[in-house]
Amino acid sequence: MVIKKLTLRNFRNYAEESFSFCEGLNILTGKNAQGKTNCAEAVFYLCTGASLRIRHDKQLIRRGQECAEIAAEAQSRFGTVSLAAKIFENRRELYVNGNKLSRAVDFLGNMNSVFFSPGELRLIQDGPDERRRFLDISISQTSKRYCTALSRYQKILIQRNNLLKDKRWDHVMDTLPVWDDQFALYAAKVVSERRQYLARLSPVAAEAHAFLTDGAETLSLGMDGNYGADEESARLKILNDVASSRERDLRLGFTSVGPHRDDIRILIGGNEARGFSSQGQARTAALSMKLAEARIFEEITGEKPVLILDDVMSELDLPRRRKLLERVKDTQCILTCTHAERVLYGAESHRIRIQDGKIIK
Repeated sequence: MVIKKLTLRNFRNYAEESFSFCEGLNILTGKNAQGKTNCAEAVFYLCTGASLRIRHDKQLIRRGQECAEIAAEAQSRFGTVSLAAKIFENRRELYVNGNKLSRAVDFLGNMNSVFFSPGELRLIQDGPDERRRFLDISISQTSKRYCTALSRYQKILIQRNNLLKDKRWDHVMDTLPVWDDQFALYAAKVVSERRQYLARLSPVAAEAHAFLTDGAETLSLGMDGNYGADEESARLKILNDVASSRERDLRLGFTSVGPHRDDIRILIGGNEARGFSSQGQARTAALSMKLAEARIFEEITGEKPVLILDDVMSELDLPRRRKLLERVKDTQCILTCTHAERVLYGAESHRIRIQDGKIIK
């Protein structure tokens, strides 16, 4: 997968600008707060339908404007594909090859990308929410089944939580078992796909981590929660769990069990990464997971994703910078930095200088 052209209109600090990218290493360079990360964010949005930086799309609209537009042309092994998103205050419109989509899930998988920035330290050091979000975004790009199951699970979870707050006890006790059946059904689908994905990701991440650290450290990933050997076993286990926790859930007013509470176990050298790893260790572990994600995408889709590296080089020491450049040399990469000459070490690249939301020729 290669993105050829990106056009932004009223997106973040861009009034209107078009970017042309090459197949290899593309460098977005310029001073801080000029729009480098905004450009990288736009590419990721067209791949996932979401931003890693904000929760509400309206924040992507340029100040004083009513609508932001992002459009891209990409080349895949199946031919050329065009993607576009129009973002309004309270809604958005998504297009593939000029056709407006009725379902957001159909936007996924047309162009895949992996995004890494210094903020990805959250993946290692913050709470379970960040690690679940990593799984959800990653798996959804290549599995519409997962994306659909996750969406339905989240809606059912909201409905169940609302019901648990209802003070009409007879109504709650009559209705709750119906929601519990649906809850367990879609929870099992989510759990099953997450487990399969992590089983695939873990050895690849371990290999990438060994490469970046010259074998000095080991990395292993695993899923919290014991749900049984298959999807049906998981469904029965979750159904039993929600039944057992029903009294507690009624007292708390929310659902206390299920995959929305799960976490990824990340071990560096056999020790829990969260709380025990240094900044450098956490950064390398997160980068290894992202590089592994890119490899899994290639295995599943048959082509490499677009790799977005936002201000990563400034956070790595010299040996790991060189290792990273070696690792991504055959992948289309969009890399942001303030001084390209300090991080490239002679690597061939297509450079784009950005100043105040404009390309400087």
